[in-house]
Amino acid sequence: MLATLVLSEAAARTAGVVLLTVVTIELGGAFLLRVVRGSIPMTDFQRTFARAGHAHAGVLVTLGLVCLLLAEATDLTGFAAWIARTGVLISAILMSAGFFLSSAGEGRTRPNGLIALLYLGAVSLAAGVVVLGVGLLTS
Repeated sequence: MLATLVLSEAAARTAGVVLLTVVTIELGGAFLLRVVRGSIPMTDFQRTFARAGHAHAGVLVTLGLVCLLLAEATDLTGFAAWIARTGVLISAILMSAGFFLSSAGEGRTRPNGLIALLYLGAVSLAAGVVVLGVGLLTS
């Protein structure tokens, strides 16, 4: 038997915006192709962080959309509902930004202070999945 999924207005808007951002992830893939082909000079460290940033963006946006749908099946309200719906999506932004921005700059071989965004993203990811998991188990 198939269940009908009805999204709240907030979830539908969030999903719509997030789906539009997939184009930026696609552009990131095109950028990485230029890096791999040697058109854009980067250190090994920068190439590694560019790949990690791109991969985290794609995976976390996908997981974030799944979490957005799952959050609709909970009884969560207020801030807890917001974290369950958007925690993983926020982590996609923060972690990708942490990888890209902390490695920016000609010849960089070590991350700069913007690596802190990576840790903030990890906190957002953990908060999102824990709140959502608890919300699903208690609904």
